[in-house]
Amino acid sequence: MFKLTSLNLNGLRSAATKGVADWVAELAPDCICMQEIRVQASDIEGRFEEMAGLKGHFHFAEKKGYAGTAIYTKHAPSAVVVGWGDAEFDAEGRYLELRFDTPKRKLSIISCYFPSGSSGEERQEAKFRFLKGFFPHLTALRKEREFILCGDINIAHKEIDLKNWRGNQKNSGFLPEERAWMTRLLDAGTDGAGLVDVYRMLKPDTTAEAYTWWSNRGQAYANNVGWRLDYHLATPALGALARSEQIYKTVKFSDHAPITVDYDFTL
Repeated sequence: MFKLTSLNLNGLRSAATKGVADWVAELAPDCICMQEIRVQASDIEGRFEEMAGLKGHFHFAEKKGYAGTAIYTKHAPSAVVVGWGDAEFDAEGRYLELRFDTPKRKLSIISCYFPSGSSGEERQEAKFRFLKGFFPHLTALRKEREFILCGDINIAHKEIDLKNWRGNQKNSGFLPEERAWMTRLLDAGTDGAGLVDVYRMLKPDTTAEAYTWWSNRGQAYANNVGWRLDYHLATPALGALARSEQIYKTVKFSDHAPITVDYDFTL
């Protein structure tokens, strides 16, 4: 089995003080994709190059203390791709792809941090730009290789993916345009990208159990007023190999919960 975990850390240094390395050691994943690491190369040196025996790879944002992605892996990649070719969002450290290619296969694990539009109209427009450019990237990538993208997508796709869907239809993360983008991403037709929402493949009907993010306002976490924002998105051949999933709601390194999927393959 290949154990793959995704986690928005809301700061690698902050998570480190809360024991993330010990948790990763206990979990023992083959690979863990992290988003919003909020560090620079100078912060990594001598401290975070490895975690629980896993080798770290990073995409840093140019702006200090902002965004960024990482992948810690047990297996050495054949190639590391930093950024997806969009200058605006590559400057924010939002995409890291590790390739594990052999003569018989082309396979990638991707950590991706989608923009949030919740801070205002300007960032929502940036989010729409990201979605518009990222869709053809994923479509093209799917034509040439198998991949699993783990990430904080910042979109709850359907009504069962958040607690208060009625009251959030005009809010970033559940806008009709964002949801339509997700629907198209998962559409196997000629206009879609044909990716698999792995969690929903395994758990098609869960609601309260599915949430991975809770607002820090009020008693959202205590009352499980959450959203499902963290995904595994896979090409169909890899998605079909998913066997089990787990969302670790009681693990609190940030306002997101880690999500693990076990896949029936090895690198």
